[in-house]
Parts: sequence; C-alpha cells; structure tokens
Amino acid sequence: MTLVVAPAAPTLKEGAAALGVALTDPQTEQLLAYGRLILKWNKVYNLTALRDPESVLTHHLLDSLAVVAPLQRELASRQRIEAKLLDVGSGAGLPGAVIAILCPTVDVTCVDAVAKKVAFVQQVAAELKLPNLRGLHIRIEALTGAYDVISSRAFASLADFVEVSAQVLADQGIWLAMKGRAPDDELSLLPPIAKMFHVEHLTVPGLDAERCIVWMRKAAG
Repeated sequence: MTLVVAPAAPTLKEGAAALGVALTDPQTEQLLAYGRLILKWNKVYNLTALRDPESVLTHHLLDSLAVVAPLQRELASRQRIEAKLLDVGSGAGLPGAVIAILCPTVDVTCVDAVAKKVAFVQQVAAELKLPNLRGLHIRIEALTGAYDVISSRAFASLADFVEVSAQVLADQGIWLAMKGRAPDDELSLLPPIAKMFHVEHLTVPGLDAERCIVWMRKAAG
C-alpha cells in the first residue's frame, strides 16, 4: 500500500522526534487519520472543544505522544513488553488511542461514561485496524480485572483518580496521570493507598503550556 503523506506529516514527525519517538510512515498516517476522525466526529458529536487541524495536532496528538517514551521506559524497567493499560475518562481516546498506535504490544482499554465517546473509540479501532484498542462504556467503579498501567488525562484530581481505579490496578501496577503544572496541592491529598514515585516534566512541541506526568504506585502494605 502506498501512503499519501499529508502536509502535516513532517510537523508531526518532527514533534514526535523531539519527544523521543521515531514515527514510521504507517504510524504517522494512522495518527493523522485519527486526527481527521476527531475533526469529522466533532461536527456532530462534540467530542472535544478543538475544531481546527493545527490544534488537534498539537493539543491532542503531540500532547498524547509525550507520554509514549516515558511509558515505554517504565515498562522496560519492569522488563515488560506486553501490558494491559486502562485509560480512564478517555473521552475521544486521549491518550489511549495514541498509545495503542505507537505500542502494539500494549492492550489498551479506553473507558468512559459517555456512550458516544466510547463508540468513537470503537470506530477508531475498526478504521485504523488496531486490534489492541477497545472502548468500554462503563463507570470505572463498576469495572473488574487487573491492569498494569492506569492512565488519565485531565480526568479528575489525583485523589479521585486513584480512589475510583485502585480496585483494578495490578499489585505491581502503576498510575500514569497527565497534568499541567506539577499538582503539589493534589499530591498532598493523595489517599494512603497510593504513593507518588516521580513527577516527570514534559515539553510538548508547539504547546505553550506546562505539562507533567505524575507516576504513582500502590503504597507498601
């Protein structure tokens, strides 16, 4: 299959490279196709507040790509290639769908309480042929199972995020919370079950805003 390289492809590849991610041509096209689907569905279903391709590229695709290299590093440190990841309050699949595109050995479940957003994630999985991505329409409190990584992007406070998802985090699992500036006030209110082990500051190309990942695990005992 011959790929048609979109005008945005060089910008996306350069931005990803700055984030430590080397995109292949198929991955680039999948990401751009995902961005086009967001814009298409937004016209009817109001998935996100962003309406122009440039904002989707920077605020959604590159912002989500910023977690890929850190996630791969954390999995490698645990000598893991395959993993189960739960993306909580995923909305349009951010960052879950992006992780699924870049990490084919990671099984990604995007959970959201809004049915139309879950339907969109399922459509993305079908159109982009991503067997490792699925959407799940359920409240996180009702979910069962065990996940190696639980992620969120602007879902809730750290305390709420931890409390609603702790029952499905594997014993040796980790929480990956995407935040703006380092949330010192939220960290001080973490419930006893969780322990922060790293706050990782990120610089997202084209995004003039603070970003970080708060990494947490279950507290000993």
